[in-house]
This record gives sequence, structure tokens and C-alpha cells, in this order.
Amino acid sequence: VKTHLQAQTLSAVAVGHQHNHENISAAFRTIYKQHGVAGLWRGVSGAVPRVAVGSAAQLATFTAAKDWVCQHQWFREGSWAAVLAGGMVSGVAVAVTMTPFDVISTRLYNQPVEPDGTGKLYRGFLDCILQISSKEGLLGLYKGIGAVYLRLGPHTVLSLFFWDELRKM
Repeated sequence: VKTHLQAQTLSAVAVGHQHNHENISAAFRTIYKQHGVAGLWRGVSGAVPRVAVGSAAQLATFTAAKDWVCQHQWFREGSWAAVLAGGMVSGVAVAVTMTPFDVISTRLYNQPVEPDGTGKLYRGFLDCILQISSKEGLLGLYKGIGAVYLRLGPHTVLSLFFWDELRKM
């Protein structure tokens, strides 16, 4: 529903498939009426790996980066600067690992579908990866990485900073 509504725009500037919902409740009703509960879960095959990979990258790189800057005496152990540095490195890792999944999820979410709910452009997660890679190259999986980092970078830094501070308490 979120992707349908965010992609929706005036026909003069529209890019991609337009679903043309009036509001959020109309979007829920239309999707449910046309495709059932499964229609509300379309694209989940890209979203679940996105969250799993992003969380793994975030947690694995944060502690390693924080420890690395302390070992190289850039910042002292336990300082807020070491935590922020670890968070920044982790934010980059999250953006790099999550962006391909964001691209795939967005393509799966926003593609037009047949009456039975199957996608008109992609048959699923793997088909989407293969089509993007073959038609746009591997860098096609990294479209929007700057925007992803601008959103996830500060979120990662602040989340990990507050988590680390709360953990010390």
C-alpha cells in the first residue's frame, strides 16, 4: 500500500505503473478486492531478506568498527566519538547491503499484476535480480544508494548511539 501511494503522481510526470488509489483505505480495499490477502503481501520475498541482511550488517559492523577505531587510538574506549564512528561505518555497510533488496522490493511491489496476482514484469525475487542484472548491469541493483544512505545513515548512527548508551546504564 505504501509503495502504491508513494509512486502515485500526475500522469504528466508518472514513472512506472500507476495504481491511482484515492487514499490509504481505498488502496487497502482495492488491493484486497482484486488480489486478496496475498496481494497485500506482494513483494515480501524481497523485504524479508532486506531486513535480515541489513540488521546483520548493522550489528556485525558496528562493534567491529567501534573496536577498530579504539584499537588504532583514534578515539578512546567507551567514548561517544567511538560509538558515532562505529555507527557511521555501520550505516555505510547497511546501505551497501540493503540497497539491492530495496530495488528488488520496490520493483516487485510496484509492478503491474495479472488478475490472478502474478507479476507482469517479474516472476519473483530471483527473476527480478536476473532481469535487473542482465538489462541494467550489477550497478542497477544499487539505484538510489545515495538516498538510501541519507535515510539509513543517520538512523543507524542514532539508533546505535542510543543503544550503546542505554546498554552502559
